[in-house]
Amino acid sequence: MKPYRLLVLLCMVITFSSGFNTGRKSPFSVKETIQGIELSENGHPVFDYQRKPKSLTGEYICNNYIHPLYSVNGDTLTDEFPADHPFHRGIFWAWHQLYIDNKSIGDGWIVKDIALDVFKLKTNISDSTAQIDVDVHWKSSVWQNGKPFVHEHSTILVHQLKPDSTRSIDFEINLRALVPGVTIGGSNDEKGYGGFSTRIKLPEDLVFTSEEGAVIPQTLPTKAGSWLNFSGSIGSKRRTTSITLISLPGIPEYPVRWILRKEGSMQNIVFPGRQRIELLENQPIVLKYRIIIKKGRRLKNNF
Repeated sequence: MKPYRLLVLLCMVITFSSGFNTGRKSPFSVKETIQGIELSENGHPVFDYQRKPKSLTGEYICNNYIHPLYSVNGDTLTDEFPADHPFHRGIFWAWHQLYIDNKSIGDGWIVKDIALDVFKLKTNISDSTAQIDVDVHWKSSVWQNGKPFVHEHSTILVHQLKPDSTRSIDFEINLRALVPGVTIGGSNDEKGYGGFSTRIKLPEDLVFTSEEGAVIPQTLPTKAGSWLNFSGSIGSKRRTTSITLISLPGIPEYPVRWILRKEGSMQNIVFPGRQRIELLENQPIVLKYRIIIKKGRRLKNNF
């Protein structure tokens, strides 16, 4: 073979072997369970998505949330049905005030008279991401025999673990009314909590940091910028873990307010607050968030 032809052939081999990843096996895998799905990366658990209704006592029946959420080391970072607030559940999004034509039809935060029908779940695995799409109908037992009144379409996009042991997870939540007159809101008090929330484990050494520096949790909503970092021995006494929660641009009232708690509660990006907002039939409200998990240092004297 002539030298120039050999050179062309070699270049083609290099291009097809290293320039394209269409044939590379994905590091992600999905396993269906009775409750939903388990997502893993290279054999290590990432999180479980809870599709089916679940309850410990029969009182708070919850679904459409993530738990457990795992650290890079495999530690469980979230709580589910904790004794202090038995309706908290991992990574979830919910609202106290659910109204149709100014009439309350239930409470999505404590799951009173409300049911979430996850009628469609689709997964898409690539060589660098894992995507979960869910379609959910919100129903109320006290309104038109459980006829759906909101269509939720949510996408959870998990990015491949980076070399610095950082994992990013994106959330996009689309809410569209199926009937006229639907309004949603947070708690009907000065706190106004509701929306995207994380019930993470709360160690004694938990530290809150924002783009403006250290943050001290307050009883009422706090303006601390578009992101909050929680770091400490979350889920393990042997090492630290960093969890950054980011509110992405595009939602009303940006930058957002935060409900932060150092013990016995959740961390919440407040939306929309105490005053209810209307959901439209022809234009969904889109909420976008990101969670970044990073492995921290190993703690001394813990072996």
